[in-house]
Amino acid sequence: MVLTKVAGGFRHPTTITNAADGSGRLFIVEQGGRIRILHGGQVLSPPFLDISHLVTRDGGEQGLLGVAFPPDFGHRKQFFVDYTNKEGIGNTVLARIGLMSGDANRADAHSLTRLLTIKQPYANHNGGEIVFGPDKMLYIGMGDGGSSGDPKRNGQSTKTLFGKLLRIDVLGATAPYAVPAGNPFGNEIWAYGLRNPWRFSFDRGTGDLYIADVGQDLVEEIDYQPAGKGAGANYGWSIMEGSRCFRHPGCKEDGLTMPIAEYRHGEGDCSVTGGYVYRGKHKALQGTYFYGDFCSGRIWGLKREDGAWKTRLVKESGLAISTFGEDESGELYVADYGKGDIYRISAP
Repeated sequence: MVLTKVAGGFRHPTTITNAADGSGRLFIVEQGGRIRILHGGQVLSPPFLDISHLVTRDGGEQGLLGVAFPPDFGHRKQFFVDYTNKEGIGNTVLARIGLMSGDANRADAHSLTRLLTIKQPYANHNGGEIVFGPDKMLYIGMGDGGSSGDPKRNGQSTKTLFGKLLRIDVLGATAPYAVPAGNPFGNEIWAYGLRNPWRFSFDRGTGDLYIADVGQDLVEEIDYQPAGKGAGANYGWSIMEGSRCFRHPGCKEDGLTMPIAEYRHGEGDCSVTGGYVYRGKHKALQGTYFYGDFCSGRIWGLKREDGAWKTRLVKESGLAISTFGEDESGELYVADYGKGDIYRISAP
């Protein structure tokens, strides 16, 4: 794997994504509350969006954490953000924002409309990833509410939105959103048993879903849903941390969906950052899911071969990997949280 720097100067990047509108733009989310556009090798000024006055960063995991552009963004001219606000300890907000009239490179912060607010009991484990799935539903990653060890047992409760993958319809006529048919519990919850699904993504080639769930003290994991499946999946937290019993020795895996890959803390590893399945022009990378570790900077490739999932270390990057990203053509990128640099991934 080769990493080529394409831009720098970002302050704590948390998301890299595209609008799928044919413009070729990359949108870089900064944790403090701004979204900037990278286009043609240049970082555009002024920022696409600045809601820093609404965003709290009192905790290291808080801030502007996610952005999602709907499949019909070119027509709708609205997009969605996930951030922690300045209420209480920092509540999670899902909001819709429109564009400035006549300027596709500027969002209208005054048009921000809250669709969902979730009161956070602690400042950490905020999740923050939001992604439109192949079914045009919006998927939202929610951490278990924070602190340590899931003290409120949120991960295994289907009565709370904490520790979940949510699925809602924000594009239909129902305001502020609708709970789609097929959600297994009659509410926003799609899957549960997650600790902090910081980054997840759909394979643009197959529709399969990969969820990177940040562990507690020992195990980082990659969870998986085949396309069109996964409703009601239980990924185990806080019964288990990865494939390890968390609360009680001898716990049972019955009814749990186990990770397809995991790794233990040690040698500098501490927090998984999920990536994407590569669908760009480099044949050597094709069909491989790439993910990394925030602390060690290691990047792994994961692929199913002969019916079994196989992982290999592909890069000792030395980066503080906060997020991966994908452009319109399927090329992948990775961000260095500390230095604020963005790198494109390619084959040697």
